[in-house]
Amino acid sequence: MAPAVKKKKQPSLDKKKKKKKKKRMKAVPLDPEAIDCDWWDTFWHRNSSLSAVPLDEDDAFKHFFRASKTTFSYICSLVREDLISRPPSGLINIEGRLLSVEKQVAIALRRLASGDSQVSVGASFGVGQSTVSQVTWRFIESLEERAKHHLRWPDSDRIEEIKSKFEDMCGLPNCCGAIDTTHIIMTLPAVQASDDWCDLEKNYSMFLQGVFDHEMRFLNMVTGWPGGMTVSKLLKFSGFFKLCESGQILDGNAKTLFEGEEGSQVREYVVGGISYPLLPWLITPHDDCDHPMMAFNDRHEKVRSVAATAFAHLKGSWRILSKVMWRPDRRKLPSIILVCCLLHNIIIDCGDYLQEDVPLSGHHDAGYADRLCKCKQTDPLGSELRGYLTEYLLR
Repeated sequence: MAPAVKKKKQPSLDKKKKKKKKKRMKAVPLDPEAIDCDWWDTFWHRNSSLSAVPLDEDDAFKHFFRASKTTFSYICSLVREDLISRPPSGLINIEGRLLSVEKQVAIALRRLASGDSQVSVGASFGVGQSTVSQVTWRFIESLEERAKHHLRWPDSDRIEEIKSKFEDMCGLPNCCGAIDTTHIIMTLPAVQASDDWCDLEKNYSMFLQGVFDHEMRFLNMVTGWPGGMTVSKLLKFSGFFKLCESGQILDGNAKTLFEGEEGSQVREYVVGGISYPLLPWLITPHDDCDHPMMAFNDRHEKVRSVAATAFAHLKGSWRILSKVMWRPDRRKLPSIILVCCLLHNIIIDCGDYLQEDVPLSGHHDAGYADRLCKCKQTDPLGSELRGYLTEYLLR
């Protein structure tokens, strides 16, 4: 009888998968000679002759990417670890060289800044459409996580500075910011069409609400809600509303307007337009048109216009937000919007400047301004505070 042959144990299917996954995740060694490090020279040569491009190279860099070279380097530093931690297979240009982190960031910024198609953006960099798509989404995922510290509610010292600046600028004491909303228009597939997403202008859109300081910096934002909602409903669904109602923010030092007079203290607040409710911490304009009311409304509008101007800059700088988003994934669109808001803040925080020639002309929500629904909700404490402020401006 022949001796039994011991069969070699076959690896389990799970082990095979793990081994295959480990092999796939193995880092690809980067040869400096094979990385596309001279991307800017190539890009500049290819695109410098386009109309409206500044002749100065630094100004042109700002024109294409909305950030100075210094700010651009900072943005690269935020996402560098994420963009080099994954195997860069497929991320190559037409010459077969790997894309540097800088070129990946440039591709993503150009896509967000121009709002041009992936094909058009890819052609300007010498890469394909799929590469633009992959690079842009990787950048968005990374910055969304790595730049959170650029969008948060200020500490007490910073709030005091903001209040002082608004009072110097507009005369309203203890004002902490301006709140406004804008629509991000999108086209939904027929199977996803819903009246909830259809707004007053018969567009499918997503709301973006922002609270801004005197420098047009986002202090708070919320997005993801259907454009068919009312502004007052959006406010009440937002985290900002919950924080204010629970006294976690806008609960700092009150200011006495009239020395020696009781009951003339004004708490911290933000200002908003007629579509917002009048609340103890959210002050809206008067309906009446007599002189005292108009004097208050003029000062109120100066503060509120900061938010409107900020949105015009946001949508003008990151034009992907001002063009129709063609059949976006509703789960991804809020991330795109958030990253554009983070980039807006990063430029301000880095001491960079917002370009004067990029804001959208007219209202940031062209066609929507005349259709705003006036909110009838009036809180007695909010009305009392507005009365104190109106009297203060007349003295």
